[in-house]
Amino acid sequence: MALISIDRERGLLTAEIKGLDKLWSLKSRLEIPLAHMRGATHDPGITRERKGIRVGGTNLPGVITAGRFLHNGERLFWDVKNPDKAVVIELADAESYDRLVIEVDDPRATVALIEQSIARG
Repeated sequence: MALISIDRERGLLTAEIKGLDKLWSLKSRLEIPLAHMRGATHDPGITRERKGIRVGGTNLPGVITAGRFLHNGERLFWDVKNPDKAVVIELADAESYDRLVIEVDDPRATVALIEQSIARG
């Protein structure tokens, strides 16, 4: 699971990876400029889609998907155990990833926070 926060002053979204997910995903923190964000959606169904090629991290189907993946030319970062809490963040011009698929505590509130932050940006 990740804790998402927005620093409007610095123009950054921070995803702080929590617990053992740091180990499974090989990441503890992601920082993405708000200017590189296209939008966010709550999408539990994405976990049923193909993940692609695992570049680094863990993929135990039905248990956890965490880390870096390549799928149809896209670079994705995953950190999901519970599909019902999956949020997809679409990125543009980002250096590391095209999409983030991250489990959060409150998907609807997280999507609203991201969408409001992009609109204000």
